[in-house]
Parts: sequence; C-alpha cells; structure tokens
Amino acid sequence: MQKIEITAPVGSWESLMAAIEAGADSVYFGVGILNMRARSSVNFTLRDLVKITRICRKHNLKTYLTMNTVIFDTEVKEMKRMVDSAKKNGVTAIIASDHAVIRYARSVEMPVHMSTQTNITNLEAVKYWSQDAGVMVTARELSLEQVAAITKVIKRQKITGPDGSLVRIEVFAHGALCMAVSGKCYLSLDHYNKSANRGACYQLCRRPYHVTDTETGIELEIDNEYIMSPKDLCTIGFLDKIVRAGVSILKIEGRGRSPEYVKTVVSCYRDAADSVIAGNFTPEKVNQWTDRLKTVYNRGFWDGYYLGRKMGEWAEQHGSVATESKEYVGRITNYYTKLKVAEIKMESGQLKHGDRVYIQGPTTGSIEITIPEVRVDLQPVLKTMKGEHCSITVETLLRRADKVYKIVPGK
Repeated sequence: MQKIEITAPVGSWESLMAAIEAGADSVYFGVGILNMRARSSVNFTLRDLVKITRICRKHNLKTYLTMNTVIFDTEVKEMKRMVDSAKKNGVTAIIASDHAVIRYARSVEMPVHMSTQTNITNLEAVKYWSQDAGVMVTARELSLEQVAAITKVIKRQKITGPDGSLVRIEVFAHGALCMAVSGKCYLSLDHYNKSANRGACYQLCRRPYHVTDTETGIELEIDNEYIMSPKDLCTIGFLDKIVRAGVSILKIEGRGRSPEYVKTVVSCYRDAADSVIAGNFTPEKVNQWTDRLKTVYNRGFWDGYYLGRKMGEWAEQHGSVATESKEYVGRITNYYTKLKVAEIKMESGQLKHGDRVYIQGPTTGSIEITIPEVRVDLQPVLKTMKGEHCSITVETLLRRADKVYKIVPGK
C-alpha cells in the first residue's frame, strides 16, 4: 500500500505550523472572500500566500488553495488574479467547484481538485471531471461500498486526470458535518441574506428549535432539541476500511478551529493511517486515538454515512463537548536558548507544578508540555499569580509574544 496523504485545515499561522508539526502531507487554506470559510477563519491575503507556499516548500508539504464558492461576474477579475498568484507561487492545486474557476485554472495549466461542492456521487461524474482534475472529493453522503466501487473502476478502466496519472479519490475523514447535501444549504441566505455557498454561513442549524404544528399551534415533543446540528464525523475507528476502499487522501475539516485541534486531529490520523499501512492497526490504538480526539473541539462523534447509515446523529448540546478546554494565562516575554528556560508574564489565572499548558504562536505553532517547576525571581514557588513574571523549563524554542494557555477539564 502507498502512504495515505493527510491534508490539514489551515485558518491561521498557528494552525499552519501545528499541521507541519503533526505530520501533515498537505494543507488547504483560503485567501480573501472566495472560499467557503471566508467568515469563520482568518482571511489570508495574496501576500500571505507567498509566505505560506515558501514555508510549505521548506517542509515538503503540498499546498491547496480553496476557491470553492460560487463566483459572480464582478469577481471574475479577482478570481483570475488569485489563480495567477497561485500559479506563480507554486501552489500545488486549486480546490474548486465553479466552472469559471475550473476553466480559467485549466487555461493557465493550474492543477485543479474537485471540491465536495460538486457533489460527486457516481462514476460518470468522475469521468466527466477527469478532463479537468486529477483529485476529487466524493460527496459525504456516499457509503464506503459506493466509494470502493468508484475507485475499482478508476483502476480497471485506467481513468486518468489531465497529467496522465490515475484519478485519486479524497474523502472527509474528521470534523464538522452539515445537515445539507454536500453543504448546499440556503438557511442562512434565507434568514440573513448571507449565503453558505459564499463562505458566510451563520450556522443557524446549530441552534435549538421548537417544532410546532402550524394548524393547531401545538408544540411537538422531540427527543433532541438540536435536530439540525449533526455530531462531528470521526472515522478513525474504521480507517482500515477507508484505506481498503481505495481512498488516497484523508481530509481533516476545521479551518475555523484552534491550533491544538489541528495538531491533535492530524497527528491522530497520521498515526492511524501509518498503522493501517504497517499492519498494526488495533482496537487498543483506536481507543487511545479516540480519547485524544475527544480532548479538542467536537460536538460528539459519529461515523457519518460511510458504513451505510441513512439518518444522522444529532448534537446533544450547543458547542463543544470536548473533555478538555484551555484558559489563557499569559505570554512569553523571553526565551533563554542555552538554559532552555521561558519567561512568562502572567496576565490571568495561575500556574503551578504539574499543570499542562499549550504554548502557541505564529512560528511556534502549538506545543503541549507539563510544567516541571515554576520559579519567580529564580526561586521555586508553589504557584504563580496574575501580574507576576515566572520562569519554566521548555525544551522547544519559543518566541516572544507566544501565548500560554492552561489546559483544564472541558466545560
């Protein structure tokens, strides 16, 4: 078996470095407003694109620029500028669904990956899009049996993309799911004139609702008040089946998520995919990975539609049910390289021996450590409080202004 590609979501500089640290093979990110997370994550600029591609080349990562919204005539000029910049700076491929983007990208020989918004559910769609793209994300509503049927015919009939290599199939492996078919939702557009298909979803589906009989006014009793908010997808328990289905790329959802989310999820799926290839994928490991995944943002887990389920599982509460959360306590004011000691200005809460912390920054990414000792004025202390400067030993190089968060039980 070939190595499975893990593609990580990048919505901030911290997340970019976290993805690299976690062992991602590729990252996907958006620039400006022409992407499906234009509202919920940091909007990188074309100048940022230059830096992102430079960092990723240094670390041998592929880069995918998401341009998967619908495009209006007034935006075609900007779209072309973005495609040209991606081409100039060596972006690996553009993720697209709008014909205007696809046609222009092909005209300048910029590789294209088909977005899940194209709703690829059958082999004929694969054949059609193979003239433009060598990688396709299948619709999230497909079962693994259906995905496997597609990949088998791709190999048997030698269906190739524009570069002459066999078409590769990519699937979403972990993260938020939408109640709508392949994300084609108009609820936010109807209520607020903010289109989900333009990257401006207000996520009304995540709210609690009452169900009322319009004729009698009687409110119906339901067993779950979050009836339009699916639990998050988690496939790590049957990743071996996904690999056997012929999937080449695993996509992690979450460009609006925190750096620790990116690092934890990517590292778990990196380990799991490598274990499948090595032949030592076990239930015991699955339990360990699942426990780790539960520590970061999630709405509860279910396996999606891959194993043949027809109905979704719905979130039991608003927001995350993660077993852990983080509280901001301060920032790094100095790092003494020879001593491997970091100085922290405490701006909130307290720290003591044995506390677990995240230290995060645009260059540092996200590191997690357990504090071995806290010192104030070079002397060991039981705890350090708001307003004090303290020092701790940290093996990893840190930068001034890196933020320090204490890891606490989930709320």
